[in-house]
Amino acid sequence: MSQTAIARSWVEHANGHRDFPLQNLPLGIFSRPGEAPRCGVAIGDAILDLEAVLAAGLFEGQAKAAVEATQGGALNAFFALGAPARVALRERLLELLGEHSEHQAALAEALYPASACQMHLPAKVGDYTDFYVGIQHATNVGKLFRPDNPLLPNYKYVPIGYHGRASTLRPSGTEVRRPKGQTLPAGHTVPTFGPCARLDYELELGIWIGQGNAMGQAIDIAEAGEHLAGLCLLNDWSARDIQAWEYQPLGPFLSKSFITTLSPWVVTVEALAPFRRAQPARPQGDPQPLEYLLDAKDQAHGAFDIELEVLLLTQRMREQGLPAHRLALSNTLNMYWTVAQLIAHHSVNGCQLQPGDLFGSGTLSGPDAGSYGSLLEVTEGGKHPVELASGEVRKFLEDGDEVILRARCTRDGVASIGFGECRGTVVAAN
Repeated sequence: MSQTAIARSWVEHANGHRDFPLQNLPLGIFSRPGEAPRCGVAIGDAILDLEAVLAAGLFEGQAKAAVEATQGGALNAFFALGAPARVALRERLLELLGEHSEHQAALAEALYPASACQMHLPAKVGDYTDFYVGIQHATNVGKLFRPDNPLLPNYKYVPIGYHGRASTLRPSGTEVRRPKGQTLPAGHTVPTFGPCARLDYELELGIWIGQGNAMGQAIDIAEAGEHLAGLCLLNDWSARDIQAWEYQPLGPFLSKSFITTLSPWVVTVEALAPFRRAQPARPQGDPQPLEYLLDAKDQAHGAFDIELEVLLLTQRMREQGLPAHRLALSNTLNMYWTVAQLIAHHSVNGCQLQPGDLFGSGTLSGPDAGSYGSLLEVTEGGKHPVELASGEVRKFLEDGDEVILRARCTRDGVASIGFGECRGTVVAAN
């Protein structure tokens, strides 16, 4: 069933919804007060309880098996089933939630206001890898940390990544406790210990792995896209002063591991199909990917056209009733490597990927200041503070600041879909 085959839902507030019209149907784990977490589907401003629909006998065949695999408050087993289960569930949900559904009365009882529900992480994440595929971000940060050699020569050959900390992944809305750590103040030769003074956000895409691979068996680039379950938003909070002291020679450690915030809905590969694009051509003179990373189909159809937005809301702005300040507007087309290339590279040495593993894309900055995905870039390391309507300025984040990430897919003739918000408010260090 195509993206436009059913234009409207009987759930009226879903029609024309900014994020969750009928054409999206993202999956997530939610709970109501006093009840266990379970799988739901976002539809407009509501959540459809899939376990309740299952109990009503409205699923059968592969769709039924798909819902059964979501039981237990995590999507790992569902991800492991791969595309056939996702497609079967999606087609049945389009029937059930379409405007001509015969089951509106039964479904209405399983439909809850999203505002009355709590969202959880979609899966139990065994491993989390953060990549570095935003070449503009890599160049900008390199100029600040290594002005003589901003973009290292391996960048255009290797999808750079590091192993992140899965234990501190948290859903949107979780407070961001300012971290403590070692820093080396300017002009000093001995580090000091204390709260981070240069706290930052990073605008990233979260990539959910579906079917995994056996240890020792690489995933071929031509098949790597089949191992993608869906996408979300990801804020890779960063302590820049801690990072500057610790990152050489082995890269980020405590500067990144204190919290990573995710938007809670998994927007599936099938919902994103109308927004696939050709991978942007590499600049003249850049090397072509090595053979194990190069596939004609992936180059022709492996990129995503997703608009990304960063907003800042300070405590004073809230008190004055001011709207959030837009810090950046970027796009996933700024990715130097495709998602399939990340999957193929991660497994090429025999590394085992498992259902529910998570990748971060790396900060997805665009080519100009209005599209930079971190304050480090926007303020050039604090040299040029951001001026806000409240009269405040920001070099880096202060306690009480809330960062909001949003994403939206648009295309002429196709219903727009979104990802929901990825929010986090900074609170003082312990």
